[in-house]
Amino acid sequence: MNKRFYITTAIDYVNGQPHLGHAYEKIIADVIARARRSLGQEVFFLTGLDEHGQKVQQAAQAERKNPQEYCDALAADWQAFARKLELTNDDFVRTTQPRHKAFVQAKLAQLHAAGHFYRATYTGYYSTKEETFLTEKDRLPDGTFDASYGEVVELKEDNYYFKLGAQQQWLIDTIEANPEFIAPSYRRNEVLGFLKNNKLEDLCISRPLARLNWGIPLPFDPEFVTYVWFDALVNYASIADAHPDLGLWPADIHVIGKDIVKFHAVYWPIMLKAMGLPLPKQILVHGWWQKDGAKIAKSTGNVVDPVAVINEWGVDALRFYVLRELDIGPDGNWTDAGFRSRYQAELANGLGNLVNRSLSMLKRYRNGIVPARANELAADAARAADETRALFRQSQLQAALQSIWGLVNRANKFVDETAPFKLAKDPAQAQRLDEVLYNLAETCRVLAVLLWPFLPGTATKIYAQLGLTGSPDKLAEATWGGLPAGHTIGEPAPLFPRKDV
Repeated sequence: MNKRFYITTAIDYVNGQPHLGHAYEKIIADVIARARRSLGQEVFFLTGLDEHGQKVQQAAQAERKNPQEYCDALAADWQAFARKLELTNDDFVRTTQPRHKAFVQAKLAQLHAAGHFYRATYTGYYSTKEETFLTEKDRLPDGTFDASYGEVVELKEDNYYFKLGAQQQWLIDTIEANPEFIAPSYRRNEVLGFLKNNKLEDLCISRPLARLNWGIPLPFDPEFVTYVWFDALVNYASIADAHPDLGLWPADIHVIGKDIVKFHAVYWPIMLKAMGLPLPKQILVHGWWQKDGAKIAKSTGNVVDPVAVINEWGVDALRFYVLRELDIGPDGNWTDAGFRSRYQAELANGLGNLVNRSLSMLKRYRNGIVPARANELAADAARAADETRALFRQSQLQAALQSIWGLVNRANKFVDETAPFKLAKDPAQAQRLDEVLYNLAETCRVLAVLLWPFLPGTATKIYAQLGLTGSPDKLAEATWGGLPAGHTIGEPAPLFPRKDV
């Protein structure tokens, strides 16, 4: 059985509505999934929701709903959000689904039987907001805890612990032996720094039923439910297990935000080793978005509503901006002016203008009939296609867009250099005009193929305007010469309507 390329996003916590950061992570994963499909690979793309834990229980209580009802209502919103972003996910996990719960319980029973857990009494501090225990190390110099932890309470309770410490050296060795395992490299260095300078404490994997009932019960002790992170991380493997005929595990890429690196790069590999499962091939870590140089926060009203952006500008404009503006790794800064400027310069005046004038001239001067093949831009197109293919394999999405726009700019310059509207006035230049028109129309076709993972709607429209059927979703079709002489194109129409800004 062939291994499918398996890519996941982190699963989102259902204690609110999706925001720009959620959109960004999903768009990254979707573009990588589409790129791999266009390279000819079979792909499985998973996203979904994390529905257990204290925050969800409290949010449900505040709305006077039972937790499942609360999760069901929000899950509908998140699934609609995935459709709005035009994601091509193959499954959508909810951690309240029976298939996931059964797998988590089977793994807990397996690990317990193998002696990976022990029960102990803990006395210390607990942050409800972050659902985590705090130690003296977490205190600020004045003895308080950082405001990000919310209310911190003192607790004394029994729980089950997973032995992490014994695997510390194994994990260091594994990360050092696999340079691609955590990307970008500076995130890998942070994880190694953490592992080499701290003693790894055992992980509390339970919560007493008396304090929290919204969770997966421990199969070996009904007085406890599973700690939300132990339940959540397992989703990647539980869904692979739910599709046994597809050959999914190990995951090829987990796309995650920088705030949850420790869970994915420290806890998850050790959990998998204990379960006897191979490790994912890569944890790909993206940064956070700010708006206008400040933290995005509902409380201050400093937000970007991705749904509002899509409703006004179109989904492809949102997908383009977040990937063109920000490489995977560092933090980014959204400004409305920057968004409008990229829309205007690169989408409307760059790509949109190129396609519109190329096809309009072909209509006007040749009745929309493609002339004989000419190869002046063939080398430029081949270079862009080769670069894009290589960059897709490395998940270098921003660099791939830059390479594709190199071809957009080259073709626009070619129009200025050759001045087809002047050639059209001189009957002696008919053959030269044919050559120019072929080069432009064929470049538009190649661009549709290269752009499909990023701007699927736009790429499909370019194909339709060229009078081509089907979808430009195979990179093999980016080879020069695909438009046959004598082919009749469709109707040109603006791809990115100009906005009065």
